[in-house]
Amino acid sequence: MKSSITTPVLGPSRLRDRVPPQAYFGVSAIFHYLGPSFAVLLFAHVGVLGVAWLRIAGAAAVFAVWRRPWRLIGRMRPARLGVLVALGVVLAVMNTVFYLACARIPLSTVGAIEFLGTVLLAAVGVRNGRNLLALALAVGGVAMLAEIRFVDAPLGFAFAFANCALFVVYVILGHRIANTGAGLNGIDQLGAAMLVAAIAVTPYGLGGATRAFTHPSWLLAGIGVGVCSSVIPYVTDQLAMARLRRATFALMLSILPATATVIGLVVLAQRPTIEDLAGIALITAGVALHQEPARKESP
Repeated sequence: MKSSITTPVLGPSRLRDRVPPQAYFGVSAIFHYLGPSFAVLLFAHVGVLGVAWLRIAGAAAVFAVWRRPWRLIGRMRPARLGVLVALGVVLAVMNTVFYLACARIPLSTVGAIEFLGTVLLAAVGVRNGRNLLALALAVGGVAMLAEIRFVDAPLGFAFAFANCALFVVYVILGHRIANTGAGLNGIDQLGAAMLVAAIAVTPYGLGGATRAFTHPSWLLAGIGVGVCSSVIPYVTDQLAMARLRRATFALMLSILPATATVIGLVVLAQRPTIEDLAGIALITAGVALHQEPARKESP
């Protein structure tokens, strides 16, 4: 007699949930600067604003084909649509000033400054001595990586700090859409926000991108930058944010300056100093020491 017991098949959502959120963050951390490092190589051909447009428009096209995010419009309240529009504008401006900074100062320095604002987010969630120590180590590591020399490139640092402030807003808004509930998928909302970002960046970015339209290799490279910079990391951010507290996610972001330093070395030949390596070690120690507070069970 045959057994009636069958092995359950895991659907895509079950498989997705079985992957630890830290793994999704790890993927995001790699691609967060891998894409921009390729973008820096494109600056000589297309220009900074043109590359920004190619990145955002390329990512928006991928989301449009993959998720068809416009289907959300009829299902969302005006307040929720306002959040998506705000996130889209933030993505457009944040990515632009990020590239303007990378064109003037090393990627590792931009990455270090980018993290500083998230220290405040992480501090909000600190509840014990262990996490305070973890935060202190991470901040110390970032300080060593930054080696801020305002005299060398003041405009570059101005753009880097603008990116820092906008990155904090991105984390707040991104965490909000990742935990919307009510049957609204965070990735679909991200796709809708990216369409808004493409519209926002077009007035000042399209002109610089037109040169790529007559060079297929540049155009494909720009689309590749969009996938590496705005699709893979932002999607994996959503998958991580949906299962991590905002303070925990914010502290884990402190590993990004270390990622930026390594990728800057490998792709752009920007060699780290002894201080850079020491900063990476402190950041890694802080992230490893951090302990996520236990979630309260629903009654």
